[in-house]
Amino acid sequence: MSKVVVIGAGQAGSALVARLRKQGFDGQITLVGDEPVPPYQRPPLSKAYLLGEMEQERLYLRPASYYSDQNIDLRTGARAACIDTAARTVTLPDGAVLNYDHLALTTGSTPRHLPAAIGGKLDGVFTVRTLADVDSMAPRFTKGARVLIVGGGYIGLEASAVARKLGLDVTLIEMGDRILQRVASAETSEYFRALHRKHGVNLREGVGLKRLLGEGHVSGAELTNGDQLQADFVIVGVGITPETDLAEKAGITLENGIKTDNFGRTSDPAIWAAGDCASFPWKGTRIRLESVGNAIDQAECVADNIMGANTPYKAKPWFWSDQFDVKLQIAGLNSGYDTIVTRRAADGASGSHAGGVVSFWYYRGETLLALDAMNDPRAYMVGKRLIEAGKSPAPSAITDSDADLKDLLKI
Repeated sequence: MSKVVVIGAGQAGSALVARLRKQGFDGQITLVGDEPVPPYQRPPLSKAYLLGEMEQERLYLRPASYYSDQNIDLRTGARAACIDTAARTVTLPDGAVLNYDHLALTTGSTPRHLPAAIGGKLDGVFTVRTLADVDSMAPRFTKGARVLIVGGGYIGLEASAVARKLGLDVTLIEMGDRILQRVASAETSEYFRALHRKHGVNLREGVGLKRLLGEGHVSGAELTNGDQLQADFVIVGVGITPETDLAEKAGITLENGIKTDNFGRTSDPAIWAAGDCASFPWKGTRIRLESVGNAIDQAECVADNIMGANTPYKAKPWFWSDQFDVKLQIAGLNSGYDTIVTRRAADGASGSHAGGVVSFWYYRGETLLALDAMNDPRAYMVGKRLIEAGKSPAPSAITDSDADLKDLLKI
């Protein structure tokens, strides 16, 4: 009987084992996760769950009973200790040894932490990644509490929005020239800057954290410009790194994550990787995508290939973020863009004001690369289909708010 072991019980790991069973794999499946709960959704953690609008059980990707019903050996609270590639075994912390014919690494990513030297180990300093992270910080979200958010990426901005909704006093600092500088256009940054300031966030760009203040528990912060702030707690959102330690110790090749080929296979032919931890070939380069969509699609492709499909993975990048009353939907990758084309709502709602309906389309020369759509699901839907089909409408067709966007699909 063929044996598949999957290390990492997040979105990718759960999708992979479910796909195997759905496709008729009748061998032994073991799913190993280091958290004490079944696989769950991460995006709602910093939004609906933290707001108290979603119960823990609703976070679960599948009912806890699903795994036993599907004869999947789910081992929670177990961080794999080592991989023996020659013997094809995985050793768990309790000494248990799992044999495999195929091993899939869906280990995800870990948040970057502040150095201990500047107060990163003080009580009251949090990251937003796991259910335990959010459960530990949730009691601090009381009306009037002062929270400092370090980092103006999507995690920081989403945490900022939730904190303001709950009545906290929010200061967000971003050491770059603007929020979202690494991932979005200046136009998108301006949109969300206006949105957060409208809702009372003290948003400060171009200033970093020098050190956190406090003895034992954080009480404030000193910024790089010399300013000092008081804070009851701190949320750190300064990016994530792929979880590759286990692969590295096993001698698996790394390149911006665990390096895979077009099929999801690593440098060891019996070992596969998918999700946040995996980098893969894409349009003549190599990328790693940190998104739910990629985790699911790539994991399902790997499952198919474990069963012999020999199907190359074709990524269709898409992302989203919810902040206050705005839903941002992103399609494509904007790397290398040189022009932004703006489309505003036909009813005249202004995208330059907080909460307006607007989309920003990224072009390199005459090629459409990506778009950011704010409260504009139609623009997102059309843009995503255009990008996936390799079609690039003329910018004038985008900016004509009286034209039906669906007509662009006919080009």
